[in-house]
Amino acid sequence: MPEQSPYEPEAAVAGTGTGGAMDLAASEARSLEPAPADPQGKPRGLWSDAWRDLRRNPVFIVSGLVILFLLVISVRPSLIASGNPLACDLAKAQQGSQPGHPFGYDGQGCDVFTRTVYGARTSVTVGVLATLGVAVLGSVLGGLAGFFGGLGDAILSRITDVFFAIPVILGGLVLLSVVTSNTVWPVIGFMVLLGWPQVSRIARGSVITAKQNDYVQAARALGASNSRLLLRHIAPNAVAPVIVVSTIALGTYISLEATLSYLGVGLKPPTVSWGIDISAASPYIRDAPHMLLWPAGALAITVLAFIMLGDAVRDALDPKLR
Repeated sequence: MPEQSPYEPEAAVAGTGTGGAMDLAASEARSLEPAPADPQGKPRGLWSDAWRDLRRNPVFIVSGLVILFLLVISVRPSLIASGNPLACDLAKAQQGSQPGHPFGYDGQGCDVFTRTVYGARTSVTVGVLATLGVAVLGSVLGGLAGFFGGLGDAILSRITDVFFAIPVILGGLVLLSVVTSNTVWPVIGFMVLLGWPQVSRIARGSVITAKQNDYVQAARALGASNSRLLLRHIAPNAVAPVIVVSTIALGTYISLEATLSYLGVGLKPPTVSWGIDISAASPYIRDAPHMLLWPAGALAITVLAFIMLGDAVRDALDPKLR
């Protein structure tokens, strides 16, 4: 008979989850011992668990590769497009695919492939900067309001209600129609102005939930200052929802920039933008559909990639989905 290990009473008592205990056989008790979380035996936290799940998620891998490609061509579009997006030849206007010009030419005789590649730089720049601005402003205002509460929290809540009542497209038509700048900053500023209330409300709720935890109350009882409580104890545990919402919103801001540019109040020529190209190609959709197909397809793939990335991050950071 196989040799059995001696029975240890301490190892044969397991918690029932309600404060009681139950007797188990020796083999059963040993099976309840948690396995080490990693080779070093250190327990994994939220972020390490999330990264482990993300590496195994095919949605994250595919969307991450697409976004990485977009970032590379945004920084160095000349890697795959050697032409000048502003160099046009009217003699080739609306012509289809040709050797060296796989996407054909637009209504002004500009190479559609080159303009599509260079348009990624503008769209990604606007989306990333707008998302950073919204995340920082919304997190700071919402976090402070949720932590301190009182009159400041009440005033911020009413302000966010006012901003939520403003239609985004209508607000863009009104505010950006009086701007004459050809840079991306007015569009980014508009997105930050109307986008921070959503992140602020999420950050506020997350901070309110985090500050009620026992470890925060213990740190406060030990004399921790408000700044230490916010930066060391509350912020690391309240930032996950903000990251998820911001990642998903990044694709929305790219789509919003294209929409405003299509309507003529966003970016303006000579800036190269997918929205501008889609607007210029829409009257010729029957005669030269390639002018509209490629920039619209690039826009759709980019927005979808960021939304898929946000969904994957949400699934990894949400403990309820584990």
